[in-house]
Amino acid sequence: MYQAAALLAEGRPVAVLPDEEMLSTQAAADILNVSRQYLVRSVDAGELPAEKIGSHRRLRATDVAAFKATRDAKRALALIGWCR
Repeated sequence: MYQAAALLAEGRPVAVLPDEEMLSTQAAADILNVSRQYLVRSVDAGELPAEKIGSHRRLRATDVAAFKATRDAKRALALIGWCR
């Protein structure tokens, strides 16, 4: 909750989703700010867990948030290392 308030104070966008919310590949791609095709390739490569419901992939909001946090942390570390 406090993290969301801090992000809002910085003027950054915030999305609030229930933990067990199932997202379409397009919704997850929008949250991660990547193309839907890139997201599907990440799912197919096993980098991001998803469930197949019929012919559609669905992703848990918590999995998408964890993937985003890990990706953002790796980017921040790479940027710090690059700046030195």
